[in-house]
Amino acid sequence: MQQKPLNLPFDPIDRAAESWRAHFGPSAAMAAVTSIMRAHQILLSQLDSLLKPYDLTFARYEALVLLTFSKTGALPLSKIGERLMVHPTSVTNTVDRLEKSGYVRRLPNPRDGRGVLAEITDAGRAVVRRATRDLMAAEFGLGMYAEDELHRMFDQLRTLRVAAGDFGVPPMRQDEEHGGLL
Repeated sequence: MQQKPLNLPFDPIDRAAESWRAHFGPSAAMAAVTSIMRAHQILLSQLDSLLKPYDLTFARYEALVLLTFSKTGALPLSKIGERLMVHPTSVTNTVDRLEKSGYVRRLPNPRDGRGVLAEITDAGRAVVRRATRDLMAAEFGLGMYAEDELHRMFDQLRTLRVAAGDFGVPPMRQDEEHGGLL
């Protein structure tokens, strides 16, 4: 369910930052993280509202897209968790819901006798196409930003993800070392 606009006469995060400075000192990190958390709430609400008619949440949509991108349309549950960066329990719950909706089916993993694959169904592929059309039309809730701002936002948040150990930083190519001029 999409959240109702608050329409406050002031920015509560900015106000909190002022109070933070007065009581504790520098507030830039607190204001930034609070803004990120609020942005997460806003975007998740908007995206889940767009996906609700398809019996999807954004988490389930991401799993379906991942399966769509895979070579065979099937992946081990452990690989899904790794790629989506979520706990195995979350993957199990996500796949359970997708299976109940008819968007995936579970198969034994031929490479691992104890493992399970999730395979996207034709219905799952069709719902990904329709849901993706809607998400793209809504610009994933970020239509107020220009393309270059979105790239900068991605780069800014990538720094945090690298610091958290999500992935290693690939070495720069020679042309990148010199501003892309070579």
